[in-house]
Amino acid sequence: MEPDRRGVRVTFKRLDVVKFVLSAVIFYGVLVGALYLIQRSMMYFPWADVPVPAESGVPEMRPIRLTTADGLTLTSWYRPAPSGQPTVVFFHGNAGHVGHRGFKARIFLDAGFGLVLVGYRGFGGNPGRPNEAGFYADGRAVLAFLAGSGVPPARVALYGESLGSGVAVQLAQEAARDGTPVGAVVLEAPFSSAAAAAQYHYPYLPAYWLVKDRFASIDKIADIRAPLLVIHGARDQIIPERFGREVFAAAREPKESLWLPRADHNDIFEHGVAAAVTAFIRRRLGDAP
Repeated sequence: MEPDRRGVRVTFKRLDVVKFVLSAVIFYGVLVGALYLIQRSMMYFPWADVPVPAESGVPEMRPIRLTTADGLTLTSWYRPAPSGQPTVVFFHGNAGHVGHRGFKARIFLDAGFGLVLVGYRGFGGNPGRPNEAGFYADGRAVLAFLAGSGVPPARVALYGESLGSGVAVQLAQEAARDGTPVGAVVLEAPFSSAAAAAQYHYPYLPAYWLVKDRFASIDKIADIRAPLLVIHGARDQIIPERFGREVFAAAREPKESLWLPRADHNDIFEHGVAAAVTAFIRRRLGDAP
């Protein structure tokens, strides 16, 4: 009796399918594991060189060295507010360093505001490694410095750019819970959370559940108890506008928005934003008595 070659071929085909599926599952698992381990290197892109205020177009700012609760001494840039004027605390995004924000700093300085460009750990020659909890500690050190310098939270506007929006929301929430809310919050191209943004960029992975540094602004924004301005570009493909709209919808009044139909993620200040932002801060904080 001859062997059933057709049955043998079918069996081998099934084995090939099983091997392929197993190989695919193993490859996917290895990929997910590898991305989980290196995720912070994919999230933060610090420049290590040490910037200089004069070379960044803000010669009136000076470096200040502040020590965080976990023992890091970090350099930020500061220009005290002229009498009666508010102070803007600027949290930049996930790349570069404070020197790359000189053109934005110029807007607040020319408006007559005080300004702190917050230098994060691991950025611009600062020690340490970037992470969510660390960024919050960095921001707290700045706010403590301002309070010690006689600048109360009510005279402070927190400005969060992109990933920095998550830091601004966290610190605004903490200030509100302490009974000393900040005077205003401005969020430029914010996300609802870093986890949601990661899922948008990696739809083929369970990215939402893998992200360590979540910056979950959507869970905190209703607690900030400060006038809010949200700015977002409709052409933003890094953090799509829908994320900013989600944050805005979840926030309590008073709140304002500026939706820019022609703006992308990195060109927002080319669309008439400067006047709107300074007007918002001046309107909400005004001149101190």
